[in-house]
Amino acid sequence: MSQEISDRRDMDFTLYEQLEIESLLASEKFDGMNRKVLDMVVNEARNLAVKELLPINASGDREGCRFENGVVKVPESFHRAFRLFREGEWITLFDDPKVGGQGLPVSVSLAISEYFNGANCSFCTYPGLCHGAGKLIEVYGTDDQKNLFLSNMYTGKWGGSMLLTEPGAGSDVGALTTTATRNPDGTFSISGSKIFITAGEQNLTENIIHPVLARIEGAPAGIKGISIFIVPKIRVNPDGSLGDPNDVICTGIEEKMGIHGSATCSLTLGGKGKCQGLLLGEENKGMRVMFHMMNEARLGVGLQAFSMSSAAYMNALNYARDRIQGKSLLSMMDPASPSLAIIQHPDVRRMLIWMKAYVDGMRSFIYYIGHCFDHVAVSENDADRDRYQGLIEMMTPVVKSYCSDRAFEVCTQAVQVFGGYGYTQEYPVEQLLRDCKITSIYEGTNGIQAMDLLGRKLGMKKGAYFMSLLAEMQKTIAAAKTIEVLADLATRTEAGVNRLGEVAMSLGMNAMSPQVMTAFAFAQPFLDVVGDVIMAWMHLWRAVAAAPKLEKLAGNLSPDARKEAAQSNRQAAFYEGVLKTTEFYIRAVFPVTLGKMNAITDFTTAAVDMPDMALGG
Repeated sequence: MSQEISDRRDMDFTLYEQLEIESLLASEKFDGMNRKVLDMVVNEARNLAVKELLPINASGDREGCRFENGVVKVPESFHRAFRLFREGEWITLFDDPKVGGQGLPVSVSLAISEYFNGANCSFCTYPGLCHGAGKLIEVYGTDDQKNLFLSNMYTGKWGGSMLLTEPGAGSDVGALTTTATRNPDGTFSISGSKIFITAGEQNLTENIIHPVLARIEGAPAGIKGISIFIVPKIRVNPDGSLGDPNDVICTGIEEKMGIHGSATCSLTLGGKGKCQGLLLGEENKGMRVMFHMMNEARLGVGLQAFSMSSAAYMNALNYARDRIQGKSLLSMMDPASPSLAIIQHPDVRRMLIWMKAYVDGMRSFIYYIGHCFDHVAVSENDADRDRYQGLIEMMTPVVKSYCSDRAFEVCTQAVQVFGGYGYTQEYPVEQLLRDCKITSIYEGTNGIQAMDLLGRKLGMKKGAYFMSLLAEMQKTIAAAKTIEVLADLATRTEAGVNRLGEVAMSLGMNAMSPQVMTAFAFAQPFLDVVGDVIMAWMHLWRAVAAAPKLEKLAGNLSPDARKEAAQSNRQAAFYEGVLKTTEFYIRAVFPVTLGKMNAITDFTTAAVDMPDMALGG
């Protein structure tokens, strides 16, 4: 059943052969860790995912959350799973052991989370928000706040959430109306309403700690006047015991397309004038604090989407191997010809390798960002830390937006492989498709991620971070050119990387000109081509890592030697799969990206110039 979620061999390949994470383990930060230890932890995560989370995914979807007398009840099966999750201390995988964390490399923690989210993404929102809200207190809280809240959040005794969105202020956070009034004792009285709050109310934990965006009376308008507050569901006394309810009331939950086991709540704060909050960080600096959580969440959403696409692909692959239907194209007129597994049909094979190309590419992309976080943590000089942090900044909006869009398309193709059965609840792919869609919407819609990439990230450090990203790609291209079977693929990738640099320059200049509106109409297409080029880079990098291993097993890299080795040796088959997937993506998918880049530089103003009435209606 483990292969219904993710391909463990490819996970190991990405971590140890492509990224070579063992080189990091020599650092003081990871003292005492080795591959044996890390593999053992990943194995335990897989066991929990397969034995506990995956079996309750469909039942949790069908049971959903219930809102009864102001209380949200999660699927009953989630209670045992949450208890086991807490007992295993899975909430703080990469955090410092000084605050109760496991201290794992971020890249390995993402592999673990791939199993959890691929098995049951709805369930994972609850422990995920324990961590996200807790991290804000760890980074920005006072010593008293850390002592009061952090341990209970990082152990999952208390839950967490993130209260941004309001009925009249969705993505436009600066328009919020929730207020904070100073009290003589240093607390603030909070008053307002929030909507679309994941895990805002649930019956898994005895308390929920809400980070709440609000405006202190007299503060400037817009985002410059926003502060953030710690608002417990149940007040916490100075000794850590629970006090009175804090006037945080759930008024309902949303009936959604997917993630039915994850409660999406509407909350009223201070309806009776008794909601108290503690300032977190500095006054009017709430967005800076919240962005720390949102950036973690954006990587998490990209991972969440990818994990579901991995599960969808594995299910489609297994089904295609088992489903017998249709004769071979070469003997379809022969009545005696036997029917074949549908994996033998060319169009099904095309769908499968297309899905594999994106799943494997996204895995490498996401793990690589984790690898950058690890380098930031262990680098011994400021220049290296800044370079890796810059790469993280550049890639964060891309990993959230690109992976959620491509993952949804992978889930769609998985349904297509199943045919009519894929559209039914008999198989898991229809739920994965429904659950995956939210990932392009929450934590900032994908259009907002594209605006962030074009409007902020592209010009950071006068474009130095973007150029650093292109330079990393060129390193891989140079390595690939030294391997004969990859030279042509390297040249094709190089053409795309160079063209991306030209497109970025052109669009960036237009974004600072009177044509700014048209430039931002192309922000999403630009983010997509950045993602496409990153996919080509990741696949070429994977091939550079795989080719010498395959050559050793096959004797040489001629087509006949590779084919023969792949038929008789499982490891050779894996490496051949890496090379063939790279070939497919760069030769059959990536050329479309060049056309998309041409469309961006063609810079039609039609989307902006078209009158509203001309759109119809």
